[in-house]
Amino acid sequence: MNGTERIAFINARLVDPESGTDAPGALMVEDGRIADLGPRLLADGMPEGVKTVDCRGDVLAPGLVDMRVTVHETSETHKETLQSAAQAAVAGGITTMAVIPGLNQVIDSPAQVEFLIARGHETGLIDVYPYGAITRGAEGEALTEMGLLAEAGAVGFTDGPRALADADTMRRALSYGTRFGLPIIQHPEEPSLAAGGQMNEGEISTRLGLKGIPAAAEVIMIERDLRLLELTGGRYHVAHVSTAAAIEVIRAAKARGLPVTCDTAPPYFGLNETAIGEYRTFAKLSPPLRAESDREAVVEGLRDGTIDAIASDHLPQDPDSKRLPFAQAEPGAIGLETLLPLVLELVHGGALGLGEALAKVTSAPARLLGVDAGRLVKGAPAHLVLIEVETPWKIKEDQLVSKSKNTLFDGRPVQGRCRATVFAGRTVFEAAH
Repeated sequence: MNGTERIAFINARLVDPESGTDAPGALMVEDGRIADLGPRLLADGMPEGVKTVDCRGDVLAPGLVDMRVTVHETSETHKETLQSAAQAAVAGGITTMAVIPGLNQVIDSPAQVEFLIARGHETGLIDVYPYGAITRGAEGEALTEMGLLAEAGAVGFTDGPRALADADTMRRALSYGTRFGLPIIQHPEEPSLAAGGQMNEGEISTRLGLKGIPAAAEVIMIERDLRLLELTGGRYHVAHVSTAAAIEVIRAAKARGLPVTCDTAPPYFGLNETAIGEYRTFAKLSPPLRAESDREAVVEGLRDGTIDAIASDHLPQDPDSKRLPFAQAEPGAIGLETLLPLVLELVHGGALGLGEALAKVTSAPARLLGVDAGRLVKGAPAHLVLIEVETPWKIKEDQLVSKSKNTLFDGRPVQGRCRATVFAGRTVFEAAH
Protein backbone atom coordinates (compact mmCIF):
# COMPACT_ATOMS: atom_id res chain seq x y z
CA MET A 1 0.00 0.00 0.00
CA ASN A 2 1.13 3.53 -0.72
CA GLY A 3 0.84 6.00 2.17
CA THR A 4 -0.87 8.60 -0.10
CA GLU A 5 -3.68 6.23 -1.06
CA ARG A 6 -7.11 6.16 0.50
CA ILE A 7 -7.60 2.81 2.16
CA ALA A 8 -10.69 1.51 3.92
CA PHE A 9 -10.41 -1.22 6.53
CA ILE A 10 -13.84 -2.83 6.52
CA ASN A 11 -15.55 -5.55 8.56
CA ALA A 12 -13.25 -4.77 11.50
CA ARG A 13 -13.70 -5.12 15.22
CA LEU A 14 -12.41 -1.69 16.19
CA VAL A 15 -10.67 -1.75 19.59
CA ASP A 16 -9.33 1.55 20.90
CA PRO A 17 -8.19 1.24 24.51
CA GLU A 18 -7.90 5.02 24.94
CA SER A 19 -11.60 5.67 24.31
CA GLY A 20 -12.89 2.29 25.43
CA THR A 21 -14.25 1.54 21.95
CA ASP A 22 -14.84 -2.13 21.12
CA ALA A 23 -17.34 -2.39 18.29
CA PRO A 24 -17.76 -3.50 14.68
CA GLY A 25 -16.95 -0.83 12.14
CA ALA A 26 -14.64 0.53 9.49
CA LEU A 27 -11.60 2.81 9.42
CA MET A 28 -10.45 5.09 6.61
CA VAL A 29 -6.80 5.97 6.05
CA GLU A 30 -5.72 8.93 3.94
CA ASP A 31 -2.18 10.31 3.46
CA GLY A 32 -0.86 7.99 6.15
CA ARG A 33 -3.30 9.17 8.83
CA ILE A 34 -6.65 8.07 10.16
CA ALA A 35 -9.24 10.08 8.24
CA ASP A 36 -12.36 8.63 9.89
CA LEU A 37 -13.64 5.59 11.73
CA GLY A 38 -16.74 4.20 13.36
CA PRO A 39 -19.63 1.75 13.11
CA ARG A 40 -21.57 3.85 10.56
CA LEU A 41 -18.58 4.72 8.36
CA LEU A 42 -19.20 3.66 4.72
CA ALA A 43 -22.78 2.64 5.55
CA ASP A 44 -23.90 4.62 2.49
CA GLY A 45 -21.43 2.90 0.17
CA MET A 46 -17.78 3.00 -0.78
CA PRO A 47 -16.42 6.16 -2.44
CA GLU A 48 -14.62 5.76 -5.74
CA GLY A 49 -10.89 5.15 -5.81
CA VAL A 50 -10.66 3.68 -2.33
CA LYS A 51 -8.74 0.48 -1.75
CA THR A 52 -10.30 -1.92 0.73
CA VAL A 53 -8.86 -4.30 3.26
CA ASP A 54 -11.34 -6.88 4.54
CA CYS A 55 -10.57 -7.46 8.22
CA ARG A 56 -12.96 -10.47 8.30
CA GLY A 57 -14.10 -9.57 11.82
CA ASP A 58 -10.59 -9.49 13.27
CA VAL A 59 -9.51 -6.87 15.78
CA LEU A 60 -8.14 -3.63 14.33
CA ALA A 61 -6.24 -1.80 17.09
CA PRO A 62 -3.53 0.85 17.39
CA GLY A 63 -0.04 -0.44 16.61
CA LEU A 64 1.73 -1.56 19.76
CA VAL A 65 4.05 0.81 21.64
CA ASP A 66 7.04 -0.96 23.21
CA MET A 67 8.66 1.25 25.82
CA ARG A 68 11.85 -0.72 26.40
CA VAL A 69 13.97 -2.19 23.61
CA THR A 70 17.73 -2.72 23.44
CA VAL A 71 19.40 -2.64 20.03
CA HIS A 72 23.06 -2.72 19.06
CA GLU A 73 23.28 -0.11 16.34
CA THR A 74 26.87 1.02 16.89
CA SER A 75 28.39 -2.06 18.53
CA GLU A 76 27.69 -5.81 18.62
CA THR A 77 25.62 -5.47 15.44
CA HIS A 78 25.75 -9.25 15.02
CA LYS A 79 23.20 -9.40 17.87
CA GLU A 80 20.66 -6.88 16.53
CA THR A 81 20.49 -3.65 14.55
CA LEU A 82 17.71 -1.11 14.34
CA GLN A 83 16.75 -2.54 10.94
CA SER A 84 16.51 -6.12 12.20
CA ALA A 85 14.76 -4.98 15.38
CA ALA A 86 12.24 -3.01 13.31
CA GLN A 87 11.51 -6.06 11.16
CA ALA A 88 11.00 -8.17 14.30
CA ALA A 89 8.83 -5.45 15.83
CA VAL A 90 6.39 -5.18 12.93
CA ALA A 91 6.14 -8.98 12.82
CA GLY A 92 4.79 -8.62 16.36
CA GLY A 93 2.43 -5.72 15.64
CA ILE A 94 4.71 -3.06 17.16
CA THR A 95 4.88 0.27 15.32
CA THR A 96 6.56 2.42 17.98
CA MET A 97 9.53 1.53 20.15
CA ALA A 98 11.61 3.35 22.72
CA VAL A 99 15.30 2.44 22.72
CA ILE A 100 17.21 2.31 26.00
CA PRO A 101 20.93 2.91 26.51
CA GLY A 102 22.82 -0.38 26.59
CA LEU A 103 26.12 -1.20 28.23
CA ASN A 104 27.86 -0.85 24.86
CA GLN A 105 25.66 1.87 23.36
CA VAL A 106 25.24 4.67 25.85
CA ILE A 107 22.91 7.42 24.62
CA ASP A 108 24.46 10.37 26.47
CA SER A 109 24.82 13.02 23.74
CA PRO A 110 22.30 14.84 21.52
CA ALA A 111 24.10 13.48 18.44
CA GLN A 112 23.40 9.90 19.54
CA VAL A 113 19.71 10.68 20.12
CA GLU A 114 19.42 12.27 16.68
CA PHE A 115 21.34 9.40 15.07
CA LEU A 116 18.94 6.77 16.44
CA ILE A 117 15.85 8.77 15.44
CA ALA A 118 17.26 9.15 11.90
CA ARG A 119 18.09 5.45 11.70
CA GLY A 120 14.53 4.69 12.78
CA HIS A 121 13.19 6.85 9.94
CA GLU A 122 15.47 5.04 7.50
CA THR A 123 13.86 1.69 8.30
CA GLY A 124 10.53 2.97 6.99
CA LEU A 125 8.87 0.46 9.30
CA ILE A 126 8.58 1.99 12.74
CA ASP A 127 8.88 5.12 14.88
CA VAL A 128 11.96 5.06 17.13
CA TYR A 129 12.22 7.19 20.26
CA PRO A 130 15.48 7.02 22.23
CA TYR A 131 15.89 7.57 25.95
CA GLY A 132 18.83 9.64 27.09
CA ALA A 133 21.19 8.34 29.73
CA ILE A 134 20.81 9.91 33.18
CA THR A 135 24.57 9.94 33.77
CA ARG A 136 27.54 10.22 31.45
CA GLY A 137 28.55 6.81 30.22
CA ALA A 138 25.67 5.44 32.32
CA GLU A 139 28.30 5.20 35.04
CA GLY A 140 26.11 6.61 37.81
CA GLU A 141 28.13 9.74 38.56
CA ALA A 142 27.99 12.97 36.53
CA LEU A 143 24.60 13.92 35.09
CA THR A 144 24.21 14.26 31.34
CA GLU A 145 23.04 17.47 29.68
CA MET A 146 19.39 16.54 30.09
CA GLY A 147 18.07 19.69 28.48
CA LEU A 148 20.06 19.12 25.30
CA LEU A 149 19.04 15.46 25.18
CA ALA A 150 15.37 16.46 25.58
CA GLU A 151 15.70 19.04 22.78
CA ALA A 152 17.22 16.37 20.54
CA GLY A 153 14.15 14.16 21.07
CA ALA A 154 14.81 11.97 24.12
CA VAL A 155 11.54 10.78 25.67
CA GLY A 156 12.93 10.08 29.14
CA PHE A 157 16.12 9.38 31.04
CA THR A 158 17.52 6.05 32.18
CA ASP A 159 20.85 4.36 32.70
CA GLY A 160 19.32 1.29 31.08
CA PRO A 161 20.30 -2.02 32.68
CA ARG A 162 22.21 -0.28 35.47
CA ALA A 163 20.54 0.99 38.62
CA LEU A 164 21.30 4.58 39.54
CA ALA A 165 22.67 3.75 42.96
CA ASP A 166 23.89 7.11 44.25
CA ALA A 167 21.08 8.80 46.17
CA ASP A 168 22.30 12.38 45.65
CA THR A 169 22.65 11.82 41.89
CA MET A 170 19.11 10.43 41.75
CA ARG A 171 17.82 13.36 43.75
CA ARG A 172 19.40 15.83 41.29
CA ALA A 173 18.14 13.82 38.31
CA LEU A 174 14.57 13.95 39.59
CA SER A 175 14.90 17.69 40.23
CA TYR A 176 16.25 18.42 36.74
CA GLY A 177 13.75 16.05 35.15
CA THR A 178 10.87 18.21 36.39
CA ARG A 179 12.03 21.03 34.10
CA PHE A 180 11.46 18.93 31.00
CA GLY A 181 8.41 16.95 32.11
CA LEU A 182 10.14 13.70 31.21
CA PRO A 183 10.30 10.56 33.35
CA ILE A 184 13.36 9.29 35.20
CA ILE A 185 13.34 5.53 34.69
CA GLN A 186 15.06 3.29 37.21
CA HIS A 187 16.31 -0.28 36.92
CA PRO A 188 15.25 -1.19 40.47
CA GLU A 189 18.04 -3.21 42.00
CA GLU A 190 20.21 -2.28 44.98
CA PRO A 191 23.63 -3.11 43.50
CA SER A 192 25.42 -4.25 46.64
CA LEU A 193 22.63 -6.73 47.44
CA ALA A 194 22.52 -7.98 43.84
CA ALA A 195 26.30 -8.15 43.30
CA GLY A 196 27.31 -11.50 41.87
CA GLY A 197 23.72 -12.75 41.93
CA GLN A 198 22.59 -15.10 39.17
CA MET A 199 18.91 -15.77 39.89
CA ASN A 200 16.19 -15.19 42.47
CA GLU A 201 17.33 -15.96 46.00
CA GLY A 202 15.47 -18.91 47.49
CA GLU A 203 15.22 -22.66 47.68
CA ILE A 204 15.95 -23.21 43.98
CA SER A 205 19.08 -21.02 43.96
CA THR A 206 20.33 -22.92 47.00
CA ARG A 207 19.70 -26.29 45.31
CA LEU A 208 21.45 -25.19 42.11
CA GLY A 209 24.35 -23.68 44.02
CA LEU A 210 23.83 -20.26 42.40
CA LYS A 211 24.19 -16.97 44.27
CA GLY A 212 20.75 -15.45 44.67
CA ILE A 213 19.45 -11.92 44.26
CA PRO A 214 16.98 -11.23 47.08
CA ALA A 215 13.56 -9.77 46.26
CA ALA A 216 14.43 -7.09 48.82
CA ALA A 217 17.04 -5.66 46.41
CA GLU A 218 14.17 -4.43 44.21
CA VAL A 219 11.92 -2.90 46.86
CA ILE A 220 14.76 -1.24 48.82
CA MET A 221 15.81 0.76 45.75
CA ILE A 222 12.22 1.76 44.99
CA GLU A 223 11.51 2.83 48.57
CA ARG A 224 14.61 5.04 48.58
CA ASP A 225 13.67 6.62 45.27
CA LEU A 226 10.11 7.30 46.41
CA ARG A 227 11.48 9.24 49.39
CA LEU A 228 13.58 11.28 46.97
CA LEU A 229 10.53 11.81 44.76
CA GLU A 230 8.69 13.29 47.73
CA LEU A 231 11.58 15.75 48.16
CA THR A 232 11.90 16.74 44.52
CA GLY A 233 8.70 16.19 42.60
CA GLY A 234 9.35 15.12 39.03
CA ARG A 235 8.24 11.93 37.33
CA TYR A 236 9.56 8.58 38.45
CA HIS A 237 9.06 5.35 36.53
CA VAL A 238 10.07 1.88 37.68
CA ALA A 239 11.11 -0.52 34.91
CA HIS A 240 10.22 -4.23 34.86
CA VAL A 241 8.80 -4.67 38.36
CA SER A 242 9.00 -8.33 39.35
CA THR A 243 8.22 -8.70 43.07
CA ALA A 244 5.13 -8.57 45.26
CA ALA A 245 6.85 -6.24 47.74
CA ALA A 246 7.73 -3.69 45.05
CA ILE A 247 4.21 -3.69 43.63
CA GLU A 248 2.72 -3.14 47.08
CA VAL A 249 5.02 -0.17 47.74
CA ILE A 250 4.17 1.38 44.35
CA ARG A 251 0.46 0.79 44.98
CA ALA A 252 0.71 2.65 48.30
CA ALA A 253 2.72 5.49 46.75
CA LYS A 254 0.10 5.97 44.04
CA ALA A 255 -2.60 6.04 46.70
CA ARG A 256 -0.68 8.90 48.38
CA GLY A 257 -0.68 10.77 45.08
CA LEU A 258 3.01 10.44 44.24
CA PRO A 259 3.83 10.78 40.49
CA VAL A 260 5.13 7.22 40.12
CA THR A 261 4.44 4.79 37.28
CA CYS A 262 5.81 1.37 36.43
CA ASP A 263 5.88 -1.39 33.87
CA THR A 264 6.57 -5.09 33.76
CA ALA A 265 7.46 -7.59 31.03
CA PRO A 266 5.95 -10.93 29.91
CA PRO A 267 8.50 -13.16 31.70
CA TYR A 268 7.37 -11.76 35.05
CA PHE A 269 3.70 -12.63 34.57
CA GLY A 270 4.19 -15.60 32.25
CA LEU A 271 6.94 -17.54 34.04
CA ASN A 272 8.54 -18.07 37.43
CA GLU A 273 11.97 -19.15 38.65
CA THR A 274 11.30 -22.83 37.91
CA ALA A 275 11.81 -21.98 34.19
CA ILE A 276 15.56 -22.04 34.90
CA GLY A 277 15.28 -25.82 35.28
CA GLU A 278 18.76 -27.29 35.21
CA TYR A 279 20.81 -24.15 34.50
CA ARG A 280 18.85 -22.98 31.44
CA THR A 281 20.71 -19.79 30.54
CA PHE A 282 17.94 -18.49 28.25
CA ALA A 283 15.96 -17.97 31.48
CA LYS A 284 18.68 -15.80 33.00
CA LEU A 285 17.25 -12.27 33.16
CA SER A 286 17.77 -9.00 34.98
CA PRO A 287 15.75 -8.69 37.16
CA PRO A 288 15.62 -12.46 37.59
CA LEU A 289 12.55 -14.64 37.27
CA ARG A 290 10.91 -14.70 40.68
CA ALA A 291 8.80 -16.98 42.88
CA GLU A 292 5.28 -18.03 41.90
CA SER A 293 3.83 -15.71 44.57
CA ASP A 294 5.61 -12.79 42.89
CA ARG A 295 4.30 -13.82 39.47
CA GLU A 296 0.77 -13.87 40.86
CA ALA A 297 1.33 -10.41 42.38
CA VAL A 298 2.43 -9.08 38.97
CA VAL A 299 -0.81 -10.36 37.42
CA GLU A 300 -2.80 -8.72 40.22
CA GLY A 301 -0.85 -5.47 39.75
CA LEU A 302 -1.80 -5.49 36.07
CA ARG A 303 -5.40 -6.24 36.94
CA ASP A 304 -5.83 -3.44 39.49
CA GLY A 305 -3.89 -0.86 37.48
CA THR A 306 -0.88 -0.53 39.78
CA ILE A 307 1.29 -1.63 36.83
CA ASP A 308 0.70 0.88 34.06
CA ALA A 309 2.31 -0.76 31.06
CA ILE A 310 3.93 -3.89 29.64
CA ALA A 311 7.21 -3.69 27.70
CA SER A 312 8.92 -6.46 25.78
CA ASP A 313 12.26 -5.96 27.58
CA HIS A 314 13.84 -7.04 24.28
CA LEU A 315 17.53 -7.73 24.94
CA PRO A 316 19.17 -9.71 22.13
CA GLN A 317 22.14 -11.96 22.91
CA ASP A 318 24.05 -14.18 20.50
CA PRO A 319 24.61 -17.92 21.14
CA ASP A 320 28.16 -17.34 22.39
CA SER A 321 26.80 -15.07 25.14
CA LYS A 322 24.21 -17.60 26.29
CA ARG A 323 25.82 -21.01 25.75
CA LEU A 324 28.08 -20.64 28.75
CA PRO A 325 27.99 -21.83 32.36
CA PHE A 326 25.05 -20.10 34.05
CA ALA A 327 27.22 -17.74 36.11
CA GLN A 328 29.09 -16.52 33.00
CA ALA A 329 26.10 -16.24 30.63
CA GLU A 330 24.75 -12.79 29.76
CA PRO A 331 21.26 -11.94 31.06
CA GLY A 332 18.38 -11.05 28.78
CA ALA A 333 15.87 -12.41 26.28
CA ILE A 334 14.31 -11.19 23.04
CA GLY A 335 10.65 -10.22 23.16
CA LEU A 336 9.44 -8.12 20.25
CA GLU A 337 7.66 -10.89 18.34
CA THR A 338 6.23 -12.59 21.41
CA LEU A 339 4.89 -9.50 23.21
CA LEU A 340 1.40 -9.57 21.68
CA PRO A 341 0.57 -13.28 22.14
CA LEU A 342 1.88 -13.25 25.71
CA VAL A 343 -0.20 -10.18 26.55
CA LEU A 344 -3.20 -11.98 25.05
CA GLU A 345 -2.60 -14.83 27.55
CA LEU A 346 -3.85 -12.38 30.18
CA VAL A 347 -7.08 -12.07 28.18
CA HIS A 348 -7.58 -15.77 27.52
CA GLY A 349 -6.78 -16.51 31.17
CA GLY A 350 -9.41 -14.05 32.37
CA ALA A 351 -7.05 -11.63 34.14
CA LEU A 352 -7.81 -8.68 31.83
CA GLY A 353 -10.35 -7.72 29.20
CA LEU A 354 -9.07 -7.28 25.65
CA GLY A 355 -9.19 -3.49 25.81
CA GLU A 356 -7.49 -3.43 29.21
CA ALA A 357 -4.69 -5.72 28.02
CA LEU A 358 -4.11 -3.80 24.80
CA ALA A 359 -4.04 -0.51 26.74
CA LYS A 360 -0.91 -1.78 28.53
CA VAL A 361 0.92 -1.97 25.18
CA THR A 362 -0.68 0.95 23.29
CA SER A 363 -2.26 4.00 24.92
CA ALA A 364 -0.58 3.66 28.34
CA PRO A 365 3.06 3.57 27.16
CA ALA A 366 2.31 6.24 24.53
CA ARG A 367 0.97 8.50 27.27
CA LEU A 368 3.94 7.79 29.55
CA LEU A 369 6.36 8.68 26.73
CA GLY A 370 4.34 11.62 25.44
CA VAL A 371 4.31 10.33 21.85
CA ASP A 372 1.59 10.49 19.20
CA ALA A 373 0.73 6.81 19.03
CA GLY A 374 -1.45 4.14 20.60
CA ARG A 375 -4.85 5.60 19.68
CA LEU A 376 -7.54 5.15 17.04
CA VAL A 377 -8.63 8.75 16.53
CA LYS A 378 -9.12 11.06 13.56
CA GLY A 379 -5.87 12.71 12.55
CA ALA A 380 -3.62 10.24 14.35
CA PRO A 381 -0.89 8.41 12.42
CA ALA A 382 -2.29 5.29 10.77
CA HIS A 383 -0.15 2.91 12.83
CA LEU A 384 -2.37 -0.16 13.13
CA VAL A 385 -2.30 -3.82 13.98
CA LEU A 386 -4.77 -6.44 12.76
CA ILE A 387 -5.05 -9.19 15.37
CA GLU A 388 -6.40 -12.72 15.07
CA VAL A 389 -7.29 -13.04 18.76
CA GLU A 390 -8.22 -16.72 18.81
CA THR A 391 -5.68 -18.27 16.43
CA PRO A 392 -3.58 -20.96 18.18
CA TRP A 393 0.11 -21.37 17.33
CA LYS A 394 3.41 -22.31 18.91
CA ILE A 395 6.38 -19.99 19.44
CA LYS A 396 9.36 -21.45 17.57
CA GLU A 397 12.81 -19.99 17.96
CA ASP A 398 13.88 -20.77 14.40
CA GLN A 399 10.89 -18.91 12.94
CA LEU A 400 11.58 -15.63 14.72
CA VAL A 401 12.75 -12.66 12.64
CA SER A 402 15.10 -11.16 15.24
CA LYS A 403 18.82 -11.64 14.53
CA SER A 404 19.24 -13.16 17.97
CA LYS A 405 17.11 -16.16 18.93
CA ASN A 406 17.41 -16.03 22.73
CA THR A 407 13.72 -16.44 23.52
CA LEU A 408 12.77 -18.18 26.73
CA PHE A 409 9.31 -19.01 25.32
CA ASP A 410 10.48 -21.46 22.64
CA GLY A 411 7.88 -24.19 22.20
CA ARG A 412 5.20 -22.38 24.20
CA PRO A 413 1.67 -22.79 22.80
CA VAL A 414 -0.11 -19.43 22.55
CA GLN A 415 -3.38 -18.08 21.23
CA GLY A 416 -3.64 -14.91 19.16
CA ARG A 417 -1.27 -13.43 16.62
CA CYS A 418 -0.51 -10.38 14.51
CA ARG A 419 -2.15 -10.85 11.11
CA ALA A 420 -0.89 -7.57 9.65
CA THR A 421 0.90 -4.40 10.70
CA VAL A 422 0.29 -1.00 9.12
CA PHE A 423 2.74 1.91 9.53
CA ALA A 424 1.70 5.37 8.31
CA GLY A 425 -0.93 3.77 6.10
CA ARG A 426 1.40 1.20 4.53
CA THR A 427 1.19 -2.51 5.22
CA VAL A 428 4.67 -3.35 6.47
CA PHE A 429 3.96 -6.91 7.61
CA GLU A 430 1.50 -9.65 6.67
CA ALA A 431 1.51 -13.06 8.31
CA ALA A 432 1.92 -16.10 6.12
CA HIS A 433 -1.12 -18.33 5.97
